[in-house]
Amino acid sequence: MTYYIAPSFLNKLAVHITKNYLDLPQVKVPLILGIHGRKGEGKTFQCELVFEQMGVEVVHISGGELESPDAGDPARLIRLRYREAAELVRVRGRMAVLMINDLDAGAGRFDRMTQYTVNTQLVNNTLMNIADNPTNVQLPGSYDEKALPRIPIVATGNDFATLYAPLIRDGRMQKFYWEPSEADRLGIVSGMFADDRLPSEDIEQLVKQFKDQAIDFFGAVRSQLYDEQITRFIDSVGLENVASKVVNAVQQPTFLKPSFQLEDLIAAGNRLVREQDRIRTMSLVNEYNQALTPTNRVSLAARPAASGLMTPPPLNPLSPYMVDRSEEQSSSSSSPWQRLREARLNQSTKNEGANSLADSITHPLDSIVALKQRLGIEHVDQRRFRNNSWQCYTTLNEPSQAEARRQVRACLNHFPKHYIRLVSIEPQTNRRIAETIVYRPKA
Repeated sequence: MTYYIAPSFLNKLAVHITKNYLDLPQVKVPLILGIHGRKGEGKTFQCELVFEQMGVEVVHISGGELESPDAGDPARLIRLRYREAAELVRVRGRMAVLMINDLDAGAGRFDRMTQYTVNTQLVNNTLMNIADNPTNVQLPGSYDEKALPRIPIVATGNDFATLYAPLIRDGRMQKFYWEPSEADRLGIVSGMFADDRLPSEDIEQLVKQFKDQAIDFFGAVRSQLYDEQITRFIDSVGLENVASKVVNAVQQPTFLKPSFQLEDLIAAGNRLVREQDRIRTMSLVNEYNQALTPTNRVSLAARPAASGLMTPPPLNPLSPYMVDRSEEQSSSSSSPWQRLREARLNQSTKNEGANSLADSITHPLDSIVALKQRLGIEHVDQRRFRNNSWQCYTTLNEPSQAEARRQVRACLNHFPKHYIRLVSIEPQTNRRIAETIVYRPKA
C-alpha cells in the first residue's frame, strides 16, 4: 500500500530532526517538536512514515507511562529512554529520536478536577531539564561524565494549552499545528484506497461527502466493507467454533478483497456518522447520574432534531453539578430523580427560617453577591480534604442574596459532614479570585 506524506509535515519534521544533529554556530535550536491538532488526523502515523523514509531509529514513550503509583518512576523512564536513543546513535551510527505520544494526556491539566501529582511535576521538570541540557542527561543515583549526542524529541498531542507553560516556550519546544489541507486529505485517503482500484473521482467525492470527518474516519469506512465477509465466515463455521479457527490455527481463514464501490462506502460512512450522532445526543450519563451529579446540559426533549451533525452544548468545567433551571420548570416531563431533587430543594427552602446561616458564612457570601461575581459552592469529605480534591456543588451567575443563601443552605443539608467553601469567580475571565472555607464538620 502506498502511503501519502504531506509535504508540510515532512518538511517540518525533517528540518527539526536534521537541525538538532547539526552544529550550527550561535543558534539556539529547540530540542522538542510539539505536533498538535484535533484527534484522528494521523499525527503519529505521519511521523512513522517520515521516520521510515529518513531511516531514523525511534524510541517510544506513551502518555500512559507518564503516571505511576511510585513517585519519580515516569521521570526516570524519560531519562532512561533518552539515554537509550543516544546509545542507538553511538552503536549504530544512525539518527534517533525520542517519540512521546499523547503528551498532553499524560502530563496535561484539562480542568480544575485534574489532579496535579508529584509525577506530573517531575515529568515537566525533567523534560525542561533535558531541553536545556540535552548532552548531560543523568540517571538518579549515578553520574556519567561522557557527553551524550543530542537526541531530538517529538511529542504529539491534541491540546498543548493544557501543558505546563514554561515547558512549551519557544526556546524549548517548537510548535507545529497539524491541520491537513484539502490536497493533503485527498492524498492521504487516496493512499488508503491505492490497492482497491477505486477511481480518483470517487475518492474525491467520498472526501467531499464527509469533509468534516477526521482522516481516521475513512480508514474505519474501508474496514466496514469486510464485515459482511466475516459475518458469512462466522455463520459457516458456527459461533462455537470461531476460536479454534482463528486462534493458533494451522491455516488462517482468507478473505477476498471486497468490491469497493462509492455507494457502499458512502452508506458505511453514513452508518458511522449516525453512531457518532447517537453518542453526542444520548448523553445517558446525565439521566443515570442526575440525582448525584445534575448537569447543565439540555435535555433530549429540548434538543432540536437535525439530520446532520449536532454540536453538543458547551460544558462549564467549573460547574459539573449545576442545576438546569429549564428542566426544573417542566416538572411534568422530568424524571423521578429530578423530581426527588426538586423535593429536596423545596424542603430546604421551607426550612430557611429554622436553619439560619452563621455569620462566618453570610459575610463572605454577601460580599461575593455585592461584587456581582460568579459564585461557586464546593464541598469535600474529610478524606479528600487532605488531598485538596474539592467537588463542585453548583455555580451561580450573579445570584441574588436569597438565591445564594438558599443554595448554600441546600449544600449544607445535603453534605452535613463535608467541608464547604465559597469561590469568587471573575465573570469575564473565569479566573478564581478567592476561595474561602466557610464550614468545617465537627470531629
